[in-house]
Amino acid sequence: MIQIYTYPTSKTWKYIINRYSKTKNVSDLTDLVLTIINNVKLYGDEALKDYTKKYDQVDIKDFLVTEKDFNQSSSKISDILKKSIEIAHKNIKCFHEKQIYLESKIEVSEGVFCWRKTVPIEKIGFYIPGGSAPLLSTVLMLGIPGKLAGCKNIILCSPPNKNGEIHPAILYAAKYVNIKNVYKIGGAQAIAAMAYGTKSIPSVYKIYGPGNSFVTTAKQILSQQGIVSIDMPAGPSEVVIMSDETANPKYVASDLLSQSEHDPESYILLFTINNKLWVKKVLIELKKQFFSLCKRKDIIKKSLKKSKIIILSSLEECLFLINKIAPEHLIINCKNSSYWADKVVNAGSVFLGNYSPVSAGDYASGTNHVLPTYGYAKYYSGISVDSFVKKITFQEISKKGLQNLSKCINILSSEEGLIAHQKSINIRLQNEF
Repeated sequence: MIQIYTYPTSKTWKYIINRYSKTKNVSDLTDLVLTIINNVKLYGDEALKDYTKKYDQVDIKDFLVTEKDFNQSSSKISDILKKSIEIAHKNIKCFHEKQIYLESKIEVSEGVFCWRKTVPIEKIGFYIPGGSAPLLSTVLMLGIPGKLAGCKNIILCSPPNKNGEIHPAILYAAKYVNIKNVYKIGGAQAIAAMAYGTKSIPSVYKIYGPGNSFVTTAKQILSQQGIVSIDMPAGPSEVVIMSDETANPKYVASDLLSQSEHDPESYILLFTINNKLWVKKVLIELKKQFFSLCKRKDIIKKSLKKSKIIILSSLEECLFLINKIAPEHLIINCKNSSYWADKVVNAGSVFLGNYSPVSAGDYASGTNHVLPTYGYAKYYSGISVDSFVKKITFQEISKKGLQNLSKCINILSSEEGLIAHQKSINIRLQNEF
C-alpha cells in the first residue's frame, strides 16, 4: 500500500516530500464556514441551536454542562482510566511547571532599569473534538499549562452526542484539571461562539485545540480578521521516521500504523539507509499488524496509500530533507540518535530510539502533543506555558540615566526625521520639575 522510492535523485526530492494538498472545494468550505460564523455573530444562541440540530442531530436547550453532568461522568468511566489520567496529569504537570521562571530587573546602563512582567491571557477557550476519537488527552495538554500559567477564565467546547451529552472521559478530564465552564457545542459554530460570544457562551481572547476542516477553517478566518487569536494553524497529523539497521522493523511498522489511524490525510514518511530486505520486513509487519487491528481500518488504509518509504544513501541526506519538511513528529531510530537529534532544527517534537514512540508523547511522557503541522515547525513551537501568557516590558529611568542616553537618542531620532522624539528627551534635561 505504501509508495517506495529507492535512492531518488535530488531533482525528485521536492515531489516526493510534498504534502498532500486538498485544494478541491476549498472555496466552498470557506463560504460555508463564513456563513456559519456570520449567523452565529448575528443570531447567537439561536444559530447555535440550529447548527447543533443540523450537524449533531440533537436539540440542545442549555449548552452549559451542569454539576450533575460532571458528577455522572465519574461513574461512567473505569477506575483504570481514572488512574491513567492521574499518571498522565502528574507527568505533564511535572514537565510544564519547570517552564515557569521569574525574570529579573536589569540595569542595562547606569540609571536605566528594564524588566518584563509575565501576565496570563485573561480569557481563553479550548476546543476538544468528540465523536469516534474523544480527545480527553488534549484536555490535559491544554488545561495543565493553562492553569499553571494562571489563566482564570477558561472555557471548553466539545460537540454533544445524539443524547445531548459530552463524552464522559472529556468531562472527567476537564473536572480533574478544574475547568468548570464546559459547553455542549461543536464545529465551526463553537469557534464563532467563542470568538464573538453569545448569551450562553462568553467570548475569549485566544482559542486552542484541534478539529476537523470546519473548525480549522473557522479558526483561521477569525484569526485573520483579528477577532480572536489562535494557538497555531493546523493540518493533518504527521510523522517522519529516520532509521538505520538498529531500528526494529516491528516498532517502525507500529509507529507508521499509529499515526495513520488519526486521519486519511495523515502525512507519513519513513527515511532509511537500510536495504530492501529490511524494508520488506517493515512491510510484512505492517500487513500483519494491520489485520490485527479492530478499528479504523478504512482510515488507516487511505492514509497508508499516501505514505512513502524513501531509501537514501546516508543519514545526512535523510536529515537534510527532514529539516526541510519540518514535521510535527520526528522519530530518530538509529545508532547515535542523540548525535542526530542535535542536528534537528525544524520539528515539533522529537522521539529518540526504539523505545520512544510518538504515542508516549501523545499521552503521558510529559511533553505537549499540540504541535505545529504542515511545515509550521519552521517558525512555530508546540504548546507550552508560554502559549498562555503575554510579556509586558517595563522601564524606569533616572535623570542621570536619561542624560547618558540622550546623545544616542538624539542622533537616531534625527536620522529618522522624528524631531518631536528629540524634544521629549531634551525638555526633561533642560527644565527642573
